[in-house]
Order: sequence, then structure tokens, then C-alpha cells
Amino acid sequence: MSEEKLYGEGSPQKAPYTKDFWPQLLDLRVLAQNNNKRDPLGEGFNYREAFEALDLEAVKADIAELLTTEQEWWPADFGNYGPFFVRMAWHSAGTYRAMDGRGGDTHGQQRFEPLNSWPDNVSLDKARRLVWPIKKKYGRALSWGDLMALAGTVAQEQMGLPVVGFAGGRTDEWESDRSVYWGAEGEMLGRAERTGSSADKLEKPLGATHMGLIYVNPEGPGGKGDPRGSAAEIKETFHRMGMKDEEIVALIAGGHTFGKGHGAANPEKYVGPDPSSSPMAQQGLGWKSSYKSGKGADTIGGGPELVWTQHPTRWDNEFFHNLLDYEWEQETAPSGFVQWVAKGDHDGEMPNPDGVGGRRPGMMTSDIALREDPEFRAIAERFRDDFDAFTSAYARAWFKLTTRSVGPRSRWLGADVPAEIYDWEDYLPAHEGELITADDADAIKQLVAASGLSVQQLVKAAFAAVGSFRGSDNRGGANGGRIRLEPQRSWAVNDPANLEAVIPVLEKIVDEFNAGSPRKVSFADVVVLAGNWAVEQAAKAAGVEVSVPFAPGRVDATAEMTDQMNMEVLEPRADAFRNYVAEGETIPAEYLLVDRAQLLTLTVPEMTVLLAGMRELGANWDGSDAGVFTDRVGVLSTDWFTNLLDMRYEWNANDESETTFTARDRGSGEEVFHGTRADLVFGSNAELRAIAEVYASDDAAEKFVLDFVKVWVKLANADRFDLK
Repeated sequence: MSEEKLYGEGSPQKAPYTKDFWPQLLDLRVLAQNNNKRDPLGEGFNYREAFEALDLEAVKADIAELLTTEQEWWPADFGNYGPFFVRMAWHSAGTYRAMDGRGGDTHGQQRFEPLNSWPDNVSLDKARRLVWPIKKKYGRALSWGDLMALAGTVAQEQMGLPVVGFAGGRTDEWESDRSVYWGAEGEMLGRAERTGSSADKLEKPLGATHMGLIYVNPEGPGGKGDPRGSAAEIKETFHRMGMKDEEIVALIAGGHTFGKGHGAANPEKYVGPDPSSSPMAQQGLGWKSSYKSGKGADTIGGGPELVWTQHPTRWDNEFFHNLLDYEWEQETAPSGFVQWVAKGDHDGEMPNPDGVGGRRPGMMTSDIALREDPEFRAIAERFRDDFDAFTSAYARAWFKLTTRSVGPRSRWLGADVPAEIYDWEDYLPAHEGELITADDADAIKQLVAASGLSVQQLVKAAFAAVGSFRGSDNRGGANGGRIRLEPQRSWAVNDPANLEAVIPVLEKIVDEFNAGSPRKVSFADVVVLAGNWAVEQAAKAAGVEVSVPFAPGRVDATAEMTDQMNMEVLEPRADAFRNYVAEGETIPAEYLLVDRAQLLTLTVPEMTVLLAGMRELGANWDGSDAGVFTDRVGVLSTDWFTNLLDMRYEWNANDESETTFTARDRGSGEEVFHGTRADLVFGSNAELRAIAEVYASDDAAEKFVLDFVKVWVKLANADRFDLK
């Protein structure tokens, strides 16, 4: 059906949205998505309890049976859906990028656009339909995110891989995640300027070289069959998801130990549109092919047409023997893609998916990269000669790939969670002994009060801890007390000079309390308590008596438990709540504000009161007066709102960049306040101004304090998965 017929004149689907007229408008919808109103399971549903009640062995048995139960509508290559399910799980998890923690398999986002219709995910709509009977049987007790990861894990175990375990805990979402920036390209497989002149120029925080790909072009940069260039791109993209070189080689080889590439014919000639563009009668299935049967051996995935190993449904290291022991030459696949085949007399060595006849061994350019790059080759040769080492490396890398975005171990569910501790998991030891009591907390706050540290110092230190949390992959936060360790202790946004003054004093309070009490307190708990005390003092100064709720039980990590390289990606490039923007950042501060608020899992009102409160408390990273619209720093007043909206003041940009502004009294011309885009957006944006007006009203003094306390506690407990 044509667009004209589908969207007739006057159709609301054809009408332009407000943002079509004013594309520069700040989009606040990312702070309102995936709310409980969209969740059909309701607020009372507890996925942790439902999953823990599952008979996981029964689920795995059902998946194992499904692997070799062929469906005529979509037959299995080599009589086993295992490789197909591995690809489904891999592509669900493989969108994760460590830079901002977004992507990954945590919420089953492969079901939604754009991932559902990405060219790299061609035919995975069929994989999800194949596992639907499992999902149907176990319902809400088994999320789509967990099912996809488990299906790929069980598949490999059934094909001979000794897996290290499986961790559940991926809760489903019910709409596309708008917070993920996938790139500026206007078309799939475009690369615009995302890679610049070389792989290491890949735009941050992107994790793929092309729109619509999980990692890299399998033909190499520009589709030119360049293995060395491909190796550079592989390293950059995999490093961006937190993988080391050994893990990269293990993952590529391990994934290509199973299955085949599908490029039976030219996709432009035979393959229909993706799922989002397909006719309604196809019921969400896309890429319908008119080439012969359109399935099985005739499947077109738009890529190369090849088989990597002699036994595509068996765990072994034939991939490395083939890669390193054969010589390779380029050819053009039936799909038109550049691929490689073994030189010499190797016809018929590889099985065809329907069991009829055979073919020569094949490789992608991205596979040949493991042979041609010196660092990769050394690892490949070791894995060829030491199958046990390869097996161990791949099993651990697979678990990391499919679990990284779930978050720390406290979120992992099920009887198959491995006992081994991994350097990438931000490990925290279990809490030992009794929790401190409310009276203990009051005693500690009295020690804080007597310490000589100011409200401003304590708020900045406490927010440096709690504000490191990001809900994208549930990393960071106060628990673990890592604010006193490197690298967090030295981040510019955390004001290292302030931490150098505060941390020793708080450590002394920890020692003093623990020396005289049978119950022990952690540094992590004390830094939160100190921040709570500071907020209470600021509220009291504003005329509102409040006791900030506190939940004890945090523990302290050690430097040995902290992988600095793994932790460095948590350093924010911008934090508007502390008026911080890293040098060289070009994105306007108001967009960075919304991005940071989304990572902190804040709503629009929460974002508003938190930013205003932090300004009132004088918490700017560099101690500047930018955005501090009050002469009562350290008082949780509503001055920030009233002065921002007061028409006595006229704002003007300080220069053509319009990044900083100055307010002057309209009558006297006197310079009054300074602000940034992250401040003034609450007056210029109509939706944010509407909220600011609530708190600028004469009846809002107490409401502002109470609302600030709520969001402060929310952040303090954001990483307390033991409380949820």
C-alpha cells in the first residue's frame, strides 16, 4: 500500500509533529519513557521473585529440545537451530557499549525498532518466533532478554561448549529505548563522518562503524577486503564494549565456529523490506525473499555465503586450523559481498546446510584480520595449539558479552550464576555483621557535625559518590566507596581537591565509630550519611525541618577489587548538576543535561529540583558562581527559581558561542548573576519553565525541600539492588 493511501489527507500519522517545525527543541520524552503506565505487568510485579521461582533446568531442557525440532516454515541449517540462537543472543547483547552503558540485552530491545529492523539483524525476527513457544510457556517469569541470552547459552552447551554459567535478571521494557544515540546517518549501513579518517576517530559513544551494524563491516573498511584495516576497526569497536584483545579473538572465532553466512543471491533483487516496513499481513516478519524457496539453503541475509568449519554444530577449534593452515584468496559471493575461500584442492570440505553436497572453506575479511594483524595472530596461534585455553577464554568472554549490561553480581539471578569473580563486574563483598541502627546513624552524623567540614564540601563529596551511578548498565553509585579510590578520586568533575580534604576526615570518623561499637560502618555508608546531614542542615536553614531517610548496609571495595580501566568509562563527559562539561565537548549543555538525567533514571521534575538544589548548595565542580542564583549558598531555598524567572533581570550571552550568560538588573544595569545553558534552559524551554514556575511560586518552599530530599535519597539508593 502506498504512503498516500495508508496516510490519507488529515491523518494524524501524516501530520507533522511540533519537533518537525522546531527541530532544535529539547526532547524530554526520554525522561518519561518506559513508565509503569506502559507496563502490562503492573507495578506490583516482581521479576526477581518470578524468575527465582522458575524451574531453570526445565526451561533449559525445553530449549535443548527445540534446537533440533525443525519447523517447516523456517528450517534449521544443518538440522540444528543452535547457531541461529547464538547469533540472536549475540546480537541482542552486542549492542552494548561501555562508554555510556547503553545498548546490550538487559531489556529485550531487539524486539523493537530500530534494532528489530537493522540490516545486521536480518532474519532474527524468525529466531524470536522460533523461541516464542518457550516464552509463551513460561510467560512473565522469563523475560525476552533472559530468554534470548539463555537460548544462545543452552545452544552452545548442547553443541559441546562447557559454559561457565548463566545469570538471569534482564527485565523487559515495552517500547523502544529513545535514549540510545545510534548515529547521525539518515540511512542504514551509512557511516557519515562517524569514523573520520581512521578507526580510532569513531564518534563517541558509538560502538559500530556503520549504522545498522553490531560492530564492523565484515568486508572490511569500505567493503574493500582489507584485513589490516578491518583489524583496526575490530579493535576499536570491541574495546568500546570493554573487551580485551584475547576476548576479541576468542569471541570472533567462537561465534564463527558455529553456523554459516547467508548470501545465496543478490538481496537487492530478491529480498523485501525489513519488519517495520513490511505489509501488515506478514505480522511483523520482514525480509521476505522470493529467491527459490526463500529459506534453508536459499536464505539471503545480505552478507557472504560461506561455512567456516567442517562441523558447524560442534564446539572445536577447527576455525583456527582453517584460518592459519590454509592460504586464502578473495572471491565475490552470490550476494555480491567480498569474501575469502581456501586456495587449493579443498572442494567439498564444508557441509551445505541442507546436507546435500559440500563447498570450500570460507572466511570473511573480518576473520582474515585475525590472521593478518600481528597481535591477533599471536593469540590465534595459541588458541589453535591449545584448545583448552581457547575454550576457557571463549566461555568466559561469552558470559561477559551476555551479562555485562545486566549490572553487578547483586542483580544476577538463578542457580547457574558462576562462583568465579570477574574483573569486569565491579565486585563487592557481602555485608558482614549487624547493620548500624538509627541511633548509630545519628551518632555518626554528630561526628560529621563536629568535623569542621562545610555543607558545601560534604554535598560535593557525597554527590561525587552517588552521582556516578548510571541506570543504563547499573554501574557506579556510592556502594563500594570507590570515590576514595582511583580513578574516581582524581576525576576533574569530582573536584579532587575537595575529596582530598573530605575523605581523610570521613575515614577518621569510620575508624572512630568502629573502635567503639560492636556494629561496623563502611566508608560508603558514612559518605552518604555525611551528605544526608548536610542536606538536613541546608533544609533547616531554609526553615524546613527534615530527616533524610537512610538505608545502611553498603560495603567498601578495595583497589584490588577495582579494575581501573573498566572503571574509567564511568567518568562523565558532562554533568550539568555540577555545571561540568569536559574540554572539547561540542554538544550543547542542555542536551547533555537530559542525557545525564536519563542515565541517573530521573524524571523531568526530579531533574529540575536536583539541578536547582545543587546550585543552591554551591556544588559546582570548580567552585564557580555559574548558575548560583542566590546569595544564600548552602540554604535549600527557592531563590534559584525565583531569580531565574524574575523579569527584573535581563539575560545576555557572553559571546557568540552562547554557552555562558550574564544577568543584569534592568534598572541599574548592575551585573547580578552568571549562568550556563544548563541553567537558562529552565527559563527558555516552555516545558521546563512550566515546572520551574511551580517551585518559583510563593507556596513552594517546603515542597521544594521535600522533593529535593526524595531525589537525593533516590540517588543514594540507586545502586542498592539488595533493597529492591
